[in-house]
Amino acid sequence: MKPEQLSLYLVTDRRLSGDRDIEWIIEEAVKGGVTMVQLREKDLDTREFVNLGLRLKNILKPYNVPLIINDRIDVALAIDADGVHIGQSDMPYETARRLLGPDKIIGLSIENMEQLEIANRLDVDYVALSPIFSTTTKTDTATPWGLDGAEEFVKRSIHPSVAIGGINNNTATAVKSTGVDGIAVVSAIISADDPYKAAKELYEA
Repeated sequence: MKPEQLSLYLVTDRRLSGDRDIEWIIEEAVKGGVTMVQLREKDLDTREFVNLGLRLKNILKPYNVPLIINDRIDVALAIDADGVHIGQSDMPYETARRLLGPDKIIGLSIENMEQLEIANRLDVDYVALSPIFSTTTKTDTATPWGLDGAEEFVKRSIHPSVAIGGINNNTATAVKSTGVDGIAVVSAIISADDPYKAAKELYEA
């Protein structure tokens, strides 16, 4: 994985799509500048998840945009996704790496400095500061890192990093200036009236 692939990282949530086709939203966002997509859909059964993953993989392939699966190692294996993203309460990193092999991307959410120190001893492909700001998209999160926390995070981390949580056009430039390799968004693109325009503006910011 190249760090620049984290530049504008889109995390999906169909509940925020306003009944619009999530596949259309994602392709428009990729055209606008999204560089990586994480499929995170907690309310889908396994068959639906696999089918959606296969469709997204076909959409993203011509754009050379990696498809990352949130948490579900079985789904990632079933569709031969580019990688997975795991949180602190998901499958341990070592087990995920053993199952996926050395060539797949594995990202890990980090909520505090203690977790970061542990991550520095792992060969994860990237780490995610979560959350950078408070957010209504995901309410079961730790204390926000904030901009100062993000700067300290970047200084200490040995891995490429992406910030997620409450980022929008008004905060994207400030977050990127902390030294993170990229920003990750959910509602700022998924809920936007024009996902292409929203992605383009965020990428430029």
